[in-house]
Amino acid sequence: MDNLALTLIELGAVVFSLGLLARLAGRIGMSPIPFYLLGGLAFGAGGIIKLDGIREFSHLSGEIGVILLLLMLGLEYSASELVTGLRKSWQAGVLDLVLNALPGALVALLLGWGPVGALVMAGVTYISSSGIVAKVLTDLGRIGNRETPVVLSILVFEDLAMAVYLPILTATLSGVSFWGGLQTVGIALAVITVVLVVALRHGHRVSKIVHSENSEVFLLNVLGAAMLVAGIASALQVSAAVGAFMLGIAISGVTAHNATRVLEPLRDLFAAIFFVAFGLNTDPLSIPPVLGWALLLAVITTATKVATGWWAASRAGIGRPGRARAGAALIARGEFSIVIAGLAVASGAVVPQIAALATTYVLIMAVSGPLAARFVEPVMKLIGRNSKPKPPAVVPSNT
Repeated sequence: MDNLALTLIELGAVVFSLGLLARLAGRIGMSPIPFYLLGGLAFGAGGIIKLDGIREFSHLSGEIGVILLLLMLGLEYSASELVTGLRKSWQAGVLDLVLNALPGALVALLLGWGPVGALVMAGVTYISSSGIVAKVLTDLGRIGNRETPVVLSILVFEDLAMAVYLPILTATLSGVSFWGGLQTVGIALAVITVVLVVALRHGHRVSKIVHSENSEVFLLNVLGAAMLVAGIASALQVSAAVGAFMLGIAISGVTAHNATRVLEPLRDLFAAIFFVAFGLNTDPLSIPPVLGWALLLAVITTATKVATGWWAASRAGIGRPGRARAGAALIARGEFSIVIAGLAVASGAVVPQIAALATTYVLIMAVSGPLAARFVEPVMKLIGRNSKPKPPAVVPSNT
């Protein structure tokens, strides 16, 4: 069988299987990300069947998936919303960063993975999955809840933190010198500042450039602009993902809404292939040695995310049930954690075990996060009933 036929057969089988996995995830009310990762583990290195025909395609498709994930995330916010969210949530955001980045960094140091491994694992355990959180809030009908703006403001802070973190990570992984690293970070911060200023003052012009009433032209404009900006950002050592994210912020209004609608199917396709590709490159036999550490991180960072949401909601004057819902909503990790681990492993600057630990950790958190959000209300009601003082027993009168 020639290579083209083999590639098409493997690609068709993988995409069709992804559809079945996504349907299964939807029926049981879960994010499909864990299923995609498990699918990649089953058919990658050390899995049931090794798929060599789609390796090159999956790598490029995975890169496109990352770009679309970050572009769509940027489309969710306008520049003014980002700035406002940062002003309102910076204290909770800093607490979130400290509580949730430290456990990952400490575990990496304990495992002997050095400062670079610590920087990678800090990002993996820090950031919540915006996609999973948004889906959970929508599915559970909590978009209008009082605690939801608190949750979203923390997610906005995390997204801005990633815009700074990813260039630092990219520079570190590429092995540049200290001064070279400072230069890369400086360029990244300058680019981010310029884009935010342009988005605030001239966002309507950026939107006008890519907008078209013809859906085909509009799709080509937005997708082409995203690839172009991502490529330029990568050439500047800023990170293609950050470039796409900042373009998404610059597009606003009706154009952003239409772009989300047009790009959503493409994002879902390429993002699914990205998660599968990550699983394909992870040997399932490497997971058991790190399973204990992944469970330990899951327990600790579940508690720290709940603490972050609880504290932030309490500062907003929200009651105990709302505080618990805010904390539970932030638990899930997903796409960003895998993106960070994928960048690290692809660079060759870290030990391959990081991929196994990140995959195992994300699997646990992507499953436990939606479950925690779903069952936090019944648990809080049960605790509330048990904590209520019992009425005094009535002593029967002898008269």
